[in-house]
Amino acid sequence: MTAFSIKHTKTQTVSKLSRQVGAKARQWLLDFPETIEDFPFGPDVAVYKVKGKMFATLALGTVSQNTQTNEGDDKLEYRMNLKCDPQEAIMLRDVFSAVLPGYHMNKQHWNTVILDGSLPEGELQRMILNSYKLVVYKLPKKEQVSLLLHL
Repeated sequence: MTAFSIKHTKTQTVSKLSRQVGAKARQWLLDFPETIEDFPFGPDVAVYKVKGKMFATLALGTVSQNTQTNEGDDKLEYRMNLKCDPQEAIMLRDVFSAVLPGYHMNKQHWNTVILDGSLPEGELQRMILNSYKLVVYKLPKKEQVSLLLHL
């Protein structure tokens, strides 16, 4: 496995914690059966697919506006988009400050998760698993059974 690193300039910094959580999240995504990592939008956004269907993205984004930063300090953090049941998506946004409506996605079905270490690891793993399952359940039954047996 190669180290996960999305291109950024030397003036931009990524916190060690965000880098660690991003690397863990990437490994969890790739651990699912028949998951591939692709870069159809360029080197800045990793897209994770099962049977050609996207269930997650992982990218670097600027630190939130509401975070205290010095002007000119260009800090980055890993973020991921995950598919989600619409009612659960709203609930997760209400409970966790690191969960936002999906960036550049259908906000009803996708959440953006800021990987700043504030979200419990087990919750992040659960959200990734749910995203994977939502996509798998839309596949033909024969493919569903094959994939779900290997979870």
